[in-house]
Amino acid sequence: MASEPQPPTIHEGVDPTDEPPATAPPASAEDRKAAAALSSLDNQNDDSAAQTTNAKNIDQEALTKAISRLELSSGAKVEPSGQSENMKLFQEKRRQRREEKERLAKVKVDAADVGLLIQELELSRTKATDLLKAHEGDAVKAMRAFVTAPI
Repeated sequence: MASEPQPPTIHEGVDPTDEPPATAPPASAEDRKAAAALSSLDNQNDDSAAQTTNAKNIDQEALTKAISRLELSSGAKVEPSGQSENMKLFQEKRRQRREEKERLAKVKVDAADVGLLIQELELSRTKATDLLKAHEGDAVKAMRAFVTAPI
């Protein structure tokens, strides 16, 4: 069964009585740049393997540009380096968490202390180990911290 070519004014599946949604073009140059950066994130390949790869590997440069444009339009303070205060705070917190994780990884705990916390506080081995590491391997400090309500 062969199909005949449709005239250019006819679109399959579109009701001619429906009006197309009106989309106003961005007003300023910054808005157009932000829209272009965001639309570049929406570009997808037809290959299913490429789609999963693209979903995992978002174009970092386009994302950074889009966020910086949005921050500029919202009036957020942006440093000359191009990073906003919020981004710097986020990066600082992430760095602190990473340093804390590295510090805790270096703490050695005694297996007897882990067993004591498991027996007395009815904790899992993982939670008991984490609690001891958070208190420099001191079982007494760890138990006091666990039973004391935070203020």
